[in-house]
Amino acid sequence: MTAIPDRRRMPAAVGLSVALLAGAAGYTIVAGRHAPVPGATGAAVDAGPGDRLLVRSTAAASHGRVATVERADPGGPRRVSGVSCDRVYAAAGTVACLRPDGPLHTYQLAVLDSRLRVRSEYPLVGVPNRARVAGSGHLLAWTVFVAGDGYNGGRFSTRVGMLDTVSGATVDTLEDFAVVRDGRAYRAADLNFWGVTFADDGHFYATMSTAGRRYLVAGDLSTRTVRTIAANVECPSLSPDGKRLVFKAARGGDPARGWRLTVLDLATLSRVPLAEPRSVDDQAAWLDDHTVMYAVRRGTRAADVWSVPADGSGHPSVLVPDAESPSALWP
Repeated sequence: MTAIPDRRRMPAAVGLSVALLAGAAGYTIVAGRHAPVPGATGAAVDAGPGDRLLVRSTAAASHGRVATVERADPGGPRRVSGVSCDRVYAAAGTVACLRPDGPLHTYQLAVLDSRLRVRSEYPLVGVPNRARVAGSGHLLAWTVFVAGDGYNGGRFSTRVGMLDTVSGATVDTLEDFAVVRDGRAYRAADLNFWGVTFADDGHFYATMSTAGRRYLVAGDLSTRTVRTIAANVECPSLSPDGKRLVFKAARGGDPARGWRLTVLDLATLSRVPLAEPRSVDDQAAWLDDHTVMYAVRRGTRAADVWSVPADGSGHPSVLVPDAESPSALWP
């Protein structure tokens, strides 16, 4: 990692990011209609460890604002903050907030504490897509859409960055890491990474694409290496017990056909498709060791957080209405 000053100590010049057309298809709600989003309580939002879920509200009156709901009643009253984020995730009292930075379509990573106060800010060159925080709260990762990579013919590609909140060191792109593909050293100009999930403060999983294929990779920050583990794995998320990953698998290996939420056993590499029939374009998260949660969009602005058992049984149900970007705050 490379140490860089944050925005409180040094101005940063940021290139203009390109406009991203987020064409989100509407989904049919298969579990029936749900009640309108409950009103905010007006109490202060606490993003520290506790029996709560942190989400990004998509309700009309609080669109984009960070909110929490109680674990015992996730569909009930919520506490809504005055802080807005395009993507948000939290762990161990550290919050990663990807948000606009000024009127010129630029963005930033805001590192927030458990009371959503700004600890530091870093410029992002690209449009926010994913965010994750390690279980310790010390490491943050984000994915942005970028344009202009020569290998991609001017189309959108993705770029991953990481921040160590203790040392201030950063990883500007995983494309600088050494790659081992199928047991052999591999180099290519078209390497692309997205969707990081942390195993601990030194290791992570992510998606890598090259030569038209997508791989699950395991990364080591100390050696700056990644190695492929399995094919057709996108946006992985590690279970609390560290034994499984939930991810989106392209149907028939073709993302144009949509994705199926699937769980991968890391010991056996066996896969279990989950009982969610819709195409889910999200980096799912874990509610607990037995349940995963994810956002399903309704048009371009609205979304709900759904949950489904992680063993392939049961059926999906609405967990938090009018919300997305969920993270479980319990230790």
